[in-house]
Amino acid sequence: MEVAVAVLTGVFFFVSIYLILSRHIIRILLGIAMLGNGVNLTIFTAGRITREVPPIIGADAYVPLEGIANPLPQALVLTAIVIAFSFFAFLLVLVFRTYQELDTDDTGEMRYAEPRDEETPPLGY
Repeated sequence: MEVAVAVLTGVFFFVSIYLILSRHIIRILLGIAMLGNGVNLTIFTAGRITREVPPIIGADAYVPLEGIANPLPQALVLTAIVIAFSFFAFLLVLVFRTYQELDTDDTGEMRYAEPRDEETPPLGY
């Protein structure tokens, strides 16, 4: 099970980096959302996936039983989901306003601060 989740995490990272390197803002936004999901899966997998015994210490025990689920990665992932969603919502509004102002989602055409009649600046040395 953990190997499959690790492979899925690698796929999430690969696809997210591919989308972030795109020229279109919507693809970049989807890549950032997938990167957040990949990070969440990484945290979840690092905490070992167990579901045999819930993380509850009984009244007659002083230490937890062997093989319990680790609640810390679950709490971290829950917090990361909330932060990633709020970051995604902020970026979505930012992309929407950018599209309204510039009428394009191509980053190559968003050279609004530079004059259109002049040649492009050098891209390397």
